[in-house]
Amino acid sequence: MRIYREGDAGREVLDIQQRLTDLGHELPSGERDGAFGRGTDAAVRAFQAERHLHVDGRVGPDTWGQLVEAGFRLGDRTLFVHGPYLRGDDVRALQRKLDALGFDPGKQDGVYGPQTEGAVRDFQRNVGDTPDGVAGLHTLATLERMRPLDDVLGRGLVRETEQLRAIQGKVRGAVIAIDAGGSGTEPGDVRQALARALAAELLRIGAEPHVIHAGDGAASTRAAVANDMAAGAVVSLHLGEDAPESSGPTCSYFGSHVTYSPAGRHLAEMILEELERERGVRGRLQRLSIAMLRETRMPAVQVEALVPANEAEAALLRAPDAVVGIGRAIGEGVRRFFEG
Repeated sequence: MRIYREGDAGREVLDIQQRLTDLGHELPSGERDGAFGRGTDAAVRAFQAERHLHVDGRVGPDTWGQLVEAGFRLGDRTLFVHGPYLRGDDVRALQRKLDALGFDPGKQDGVYGPQTEGAVRDFQRNVGDTPDGVAGLHTLATLERMRPLDDVLGRGLVRETEQLRAIQGKVRGAVIAIDAGGSGTEPGDVRQALARALAAELLRIGAEPHVIHAGDGAASTRAAVANDMAAGAVVSLHLGEDAPESSGPTCSYFGSHVTYSPAGRHLAEMILEELERERGVRGRLQRLSIAMLRETRMPAVQVEALVPANEAEAALLRAPDAVVGIGRAIGEGVRRFFEG
């Protein structure tokens, strides 16, 4: 989709503004007419921050998708497995309630997929209803009568923490998906060079790297590719778009305001430590709810090794040895994640 930012105007911008105000984000009185000004930029940034998205004031696929999802409340629509999967805050609320009652919907990612459907079927079976996997008004009313708590630790989060112990010692032969897709606004040749350097390091330590290219489609499509190959982990390569004064690597893992991926966080920590050692600078660890991290079923990280807007870091992109060193550092982080 087109990316909307300050200076744009039109019906699409008006739609964005209406959704922001419906969600409680104030806009200046003179800026609700489809003109993307400073007030809209500030509201977009506030929304992105609360949803754990890249805070850049731009409305691209991830921000637009979550603007739409945030408008759904549990009971607004009937939920069922649909192609593509239904997404929304209503699905996330359903997953949280099922989790609290002991029915396992997987991670609370707001995606109504087979595991969430299975949890709905188990709940329906448990209360004596027809187990059709459809969360309609009757099923939701029955669920509410159970008075599920909202602050219970998710079963998916607990299970993933336990699975970390089983991962250790299995880097040899592990399939590692390298997402070189990016956002479509970065120098593709640099991402490909980083992907090749990382793949070479993974081969050296005995893993099986598979590169997913930009041509494989949008982030959701590339996440499905990683899922289909049953990868043991995903490393998504990205180039930071921060201000020129920004520097240092950033490693991100799936997380929202209600949940996160323990395995993804651990993998991000290992890679960040190695990048900091390689680069000799401090980096950042952060939660993100972008599609590539949210929709993959294995530990996944997004690695922003450099900020091209920073002249010193941009120079590293033109240095083959530096790119190889970054790939080596990421690979070493992956090895440490698997071997403990």
